[in-house]
Amino acid sequence: MTPSGRWPEGLEYWKDQKMTETVKLKSPIDGSIYVERPFAEDKAVGAAVERARAAQVAWAQTSIAERGKYMLAMLENLVAMSDEIVPEIAWQMGRPTRYGGEFGGVKERTNYMVEIAEQALRPVPASNPKDGFRRYVRKDPLGVVMVIAPWNYPYLTAVNTIVPALMAGSTVILKHAAQTLLVGERFQQAFDKAGLPKGVFQNIVLNHAQTEKLLASGKIDHVNFTGSVAGGRAIEKAAAGTFMTLGLELGGKDPAYVLPDAKLDHAVANLVEGAFFNSGQCCCGIERVYVHEKVYDQFVEGFIAETRSYVLGNPLEQATTMGPMAQARFADFIREQKAEALRKGAVAHMNTKDAQDKAGSPYLPAEVLTNVDHQMSVMREESFGPIVGIMKVRNDEEAIALMNDSPYGLTASIWTADTEHAIAIGDRVETGTVFMNRCDYLDPALVWTGVKDTGKGAALSQIGYDNLTRPKSYHLRETI
Repeated sequence: MTPSGRWPEGLEYWKDQKMTETVKLKSPIDGSIYVERPFAEDKAVGAAVERARAAQVAWAQTSIAERGKYMLAMLENLVAMSDEIVPEIAWQMGRPTRYGGEFGGVKERTNYMVEIAEQALRPVPASNPKDGFRRYVRKDPLGVVMVIAPWNYPYLTAVNTIVPALMAGSTVILKHAAQTLLVGERFQQAFDKAGLPKGVFQNIVLNHAQTEKLLASGKIDHVNFTGSVAGGRAIEKAAAGTFMTLGLELGGKDPAYVLPDAKLDHAVANLVEGAFFNSGQCCCGIERVYVHEKVYDQFVEGFIAETRSYVLGNPLEQATTMGPMAQARFADFIREQKAEALRKGAVAHMNTKDAQDKAGSPYLPAEVLTNVDHQMSVMREESFGPIVGIMKVRNDEEAIALMNDSPYGLTASIWTADTEHAIAIGDRVETGTVFMNRCDYLDPALVWTGVKDTGKGAALSQIGYDNLTRPKSYHLRETI
């Protein structure tokens, strides 16, 4: 229920559910219980998997063009709910309503993956034709795909797998994060209104034990998980021995390197946004910046000035540009990182005074640290919050070594006027995506992947389809 005691508009059907063992979503805005939902009973979980398995047979025979019509109808229905969804996101995880939800990215990714599906899923002929034979590799659907989605970008991250998995002919079971329970229900509403056949997409509410049990059952063919490294290890452990395929996007500590020839005003504006948008709760957000000594002082001055424009407050108010973090414990972790860095000699430049910024509160203003090094947690461990460290470097070699001095590798951004120089540096950085003069963005035409503890697998682009299908060879002798 909402703090006013109402069930969110369009979701009234939950009010008749028997509330036995439930999950409660505490809103970061005011600490109230915004949503309470029952966990699915084990019998219901089994029935959902059976429905998905049965529905997949007919769904795989549905043409790609027809599948695409359902996806675009779902998208239209989702966008039509924006007036309800945007404040729901604020209540659930704290993002300011002024940013209007995630519909731009959801539209771009859905439309693109539908657009390329025919080509991406087309059978691949053998590269060396042989007289009298037809030889090709078909891309078959995996079967039942489970999506375990996170709360930080609850629509964008979920759609990365939901749409291409369905387009490829698999059925999907969505288990959304407890912090964003309503997102799964909105997806279900959008698909139901689109007339998607029953069982093709299902949203279910599970606890950790139920999730692990389902993964261990051998009844899921592929799982995509976005979350922590510890969560990824738990997924792998639960799935051990089932031989299901895995897509894991885990932690990150994304770096930026600013070279002397960078356009500094552009770099400052984009890196500040990359560090602090969504309260820093971005998978590919900027968490550490390395700046060449020739432009270091000027960059830091501009970065601090730009950061001062952020307004911490209630995300329902239009003036707010930074809402609370999703949970108080996340903010407390950032407070600990800052305190440790200061003890070791770091300099804090913001030191914003806010009445709500105290231990146990999710409200946390942006912070910029200098005089930092890699002995500090803030430069080594994922922060996932509104804090960034800036280090001076002498040259490319030092910058590359520092960028690679991390257990993670999702994205890295290079800020320079020289494209070939950026490519040469990018070739040596251990990362899944190399950006030049931009950051914190996901292009659906390029594969989304990571290295090291950031996980394994690949999403979006044609490669994303390859990871959501299994190859099946046809070796046909036509002349005897």
